[in-house]
Amino acid sequence: MPHRIAAIQKLLATQPHPERVAMLAIAGDSASGKTTLTKGLVQAIGEHRISSFCTDDYHRYDRTERKSLPFTPLNPECNYLDIMEQHLQLLTLGQPILKPKYHHADGSLGRPELFTPREIVIVEGLFPLWSRLSRATFDVTAYLDPPEPVRREWKIQRDVAKRGYTEEQVLADLDKREPESEKFIRPQRAHADIVISFAPVEGRKEISATILLRPTVPHPDIHDILTPATREAAHIKLIRDQDGKPVDALHVHGHAPVAASRLVEEKLWEKIGLDGEIPESLGVISPTERSAPLAVAQLILLHHMIHT
Repeated sequence: MPHRIAAIQKLLATQPHPERVAMLAIAGDSASGKTTLTKGLVQAIGEHRISSFCTDDYHRYDRTERKSLPFTPLNPECNYLDIMEQHLQLLTLGQPILKPKYHHADGSLGRPELFTPREIVIVEGLFPLWSRLSRATFDVTAYLDPPEPVRREWKIQRDVAKRGYTEEQVLADLDKREPESEKFIRPQRAHADIVISFAPVEGRKEISATILLRPTVPHPDIHDILTPATREAAHIKLIRDQDGKPVDALHVHGHAPVAASRLVEEKLWEKIGLDGEIPESLGVISPTERSAPLAVAQLILLHHMIHT
C-alpha cells in the first residue's frame, strides 16, 4: 500500500496546475444574477485564465425525484455539500476534480466532468459560503442581494423562458422555497466581503446597484474616481449594515449619462492594470442590453481576482 500511495503522489506532482489559484465565490438565491455576473467575468479575461462552475451541480436528486421529497434544492440535505467542500480544497491547491453535473434545462443529472482550475476559479451558486470550511477556501467572496420583489420577477422571467415552467409553477415554487431560502441561503450574506444589490431606484426603470464594500478584505481605492465628472454616475457613503456595523456603500446609477458611467469604468480598468480596452463582455445582460452598474461591479471583482 505505501508504494501505491507514493506512486499516486508522484503522478499528481507531474500534472500541470497553477502555482497559485485565486478563488472567488459568488453566492445568492436563485435568479439573483450570479450567472450573468460570472459569464461576463469569464469572457472578459478568457477561459485560458478563468474557470468557473455552479454549486447547483452538487444536487443529490434530479427534478423528478425532488417532487416526492419534503425539501427543496435550497436545503443542504438536497446537496452533496461535503463533496463540494472537498473539491474546493483541492482546487485551492491547483488540483483538478471530477465534478458532478446538473442540467438546468431539464433538471437531469449528467455524467461527472473533469474540471481543471485555471489561475482564477469562480464558484457561483446557492451554497459556496455555506460552511466555515467552504468559506476558508476563497480569497474574496460576494453575495448578490436584490430586493425580493425584483428577484421574484427575474426568476419568473428566466424559468418560464429557459426552463420550461409556467408562471403559476414558478410562483408556487417560490412560495415553497421561501422558508429554506430564509434559513439556509440568506444567512450567507453575513459572510460576504462584498454585497451587491441590483435594482431600479424609485421612479426609474434602469437597473442601478448598491455595492457594500466590507472591511474584511482590502478593496481598490475608488475615492479618486468619484470626482465631479463622475458624480452623476456613482457616489459612495458610509452606512450601517444589517448587523449595525459601518460599511462603505458604493451607489452606481443606471440612469446616469453614458459618458459619466464610462469614465468610472475606465478609471477602474486603469486600476486593474491590464492591457487593452475594457472588455466588451463587461456589463452585458443580453445581446441587446448593457448595464453600467453591472460592469462596475464586475470591474471591482476583477480587481480582486487579479490582485489577490
